[in-house]
Amino acid sequence: MNTACVVLDIGGVLEITPDTGWVRRWDERLRLSPGTVNERMGDVWRAGGAGKIDERDVRWETMSRLGIEGDQLEAFMADLWAEYLGSPNQELIDFVRGLRGWCRLGILSNSFPGAREREAALYHFDALVERIVYSHETGIEKPDPRAFETVCAALEVEPGSCLFVDDAAANVEAARAFGMQAHLFEDNAGTIARITAHVDAAHARGR
Repeated sequence: MNTACVVLDIGGVLEITPDTGWVRRWDERLRLSPGTVNERMGDVWRAGGAGKIDERDVRWETMSRLGIEGDQLEAFMADLWAEYLGSPNQELIDFVRGLRGWCRLGILSNSFPGAREREAALYHFDALVERIVYSHETGIEKPDPRAFETVCAALEVEPGSCLFVDDAAANVEAARAFGMQAHLFEDNAGTIARITAHVDAAHARGR
């Protein structure tokens, strides 16, 4: 239970996910006032992240709330996933891959229905770490302390042995309050140095 552990967020950490402006473009494409798409879909985004609806429900609600179907619906969903998935942070992914066998590895992500399948196909996160805890599967989103409890239990590690990496300050603070060590992701160099120090210190203590 004292084995060194590293848990990482996905969006903004393992994935580079800049704002693509896709929602604003759809406001314009559908001739809606700015912000209307998010206003109509906001509770759908929240319900998806909390695991209250599945991917089929998301598509149905999108059709009914925005009045789109067929090719237009497919284009909307493609734009959603293009921003959600971003591009791989390959330097960090390669570094984490090199940690296998040296520490326990996990992912804790506020997610959306369909994320596991797409991220496995594109980025092979399922092979990168031992456990992936998605909010849309557990119904628990960061910064809820139960999210950190869930990932520690899945990896069979004590919170104090685990370093959590996230790009959201609120999640980093919540992880620390739960008893984990935590690092705010700002760039690869600082993050790799922090993870290296964490793993090296654990091995120096003979864990």
